[in-house]
Amino acid sequence: MRYASITDRLASLGSEKWAIHVEARRRKDSGEPIIELTIGEPDLPPHEMLIAEATRAMLAGRHRYSNGRGEQILLDALMRKYARRQPGVTRDNILCFPGTQTALFAVMLGLVETGDAVLVGDPLYATYEGVIRATGAHQLTVPLRPEHGFHMQAADLERAITPQCRVLLLNTPHNPTGAVLTAGEIAAIGEICRRHDLWIVCDEVYEDLVLSGTFASPFDDPQLAERTIVCSSISKSHAAPGFRSGWAIGPVEFTRRLLSVSETMLFGGQPFIADMTAHALDNPVDTAARMRQSYRRRVDLIVTALADAPGLVAFPPEAGMFILVDVSGTGMSSANFARALLDEEQVAVMPGSSFGAGAADFIRISLTVPDEAIDEACRRMAALAARSTVREAERA
Repeated sequence: MRYASITDRLASLGSEKWAIHVEARRRKDSGEPIIELTIGEPDLPPHEMLIAEATRAMLAGRHRYSNGRGEQILLDALMRKYARRQPGVTRDNILCFPGTQTALFAVMLGLVETGDAVLVGDPLYATYEGVIRATGAHQLTVPLRPEHGFHMQAADLERAITPQCRVLLLNTPHNPTGAVLTAGEIAAIGEICRRHDLWIVCDEVYEDLVLSGTFASPFDDPQLAERTIVCSSISKSHAAPGFRSGWAIGPVEFTRRLLSVSETMLFGGQPFIADMTAHALDNPVDTAARMRQSYRRRVDLIVTALADAPGLVAFPPEAGMFILVDVSGTGMSSANFARALLDEEQVAVMPGSSFGAGAADFIRISLTVPDEAIDEACRRMAALAARSTVREAERA
């Protein structure tokens, strides 16, 4: 039987990137005492207010068909949120989706196709390549260098641009590096995008988890707003990844054109989740503040615990719920180190190779487990690193 070419383009870009996590979860479910530091799933539950509002809405009958753009109550809440950043935002600037991932997928479908190119920083979130390739477009990477704190440099972006480029997929705060671009850096990047007539698609899902520095966005710059599309959700800010509630904010002409794509995919989300999301946006809770406090403390724990570990160098993040650790000094690739850590020490981390060539020397460690588990995991990482560096020295 014949298949569409999209199945070939995405063949190696799905669960294979998460093989360590999948294997670790299988072992954990079978009873092994695995310390799981792989995915960004907050260790706090959603605030009880959100659960209560979703329950209230379901009991009130808010479980029927919605419309393609989104429920009015949620559109109004998002309008209020983003109008504080960019005056003039209306419901017509907004489309609702089940999570940031779906929003990014739909947005890319509306902007690029075969023959086009999308620029993205490397390291990059593991699903970005699939989002780009699904459209038929190809990916061009811009190096995010450790010596610059993984901040995208305008000069590097300029060098990467070709005549086929249509979009810059920007992620700030960044996953997996935790880098937070400054307003000045965004202005320099935006000037290049204006000069080359590029769209800016900005994944801002970690906006509320900035640990140091100040959040900035191209959407907030009046000169860039007309070419910027923001994708975000409540998954991280409200510790609610399972509710799958996200959105895209962009120019009216863009959302008008994309609406038919969205309706073809989904034709609306769940009204009771829309009610809960609107309630969350209009009634601030302390969930994000509590996560920030925990993550800062755990970053300090990891940096201290690995300071004397041979071959390991931690790179403290400016935001998010992960920290990168350079393992190249052990003589092992990130994939081999992550596999050995799981097999020999029962600790699961993500190999940097899942996040692009720029992360090939790193492992990504999630900060979403209790401090005691972080401390024990670091002890085991240091033990593996010590054994690895001894073996490397013996081979030399």
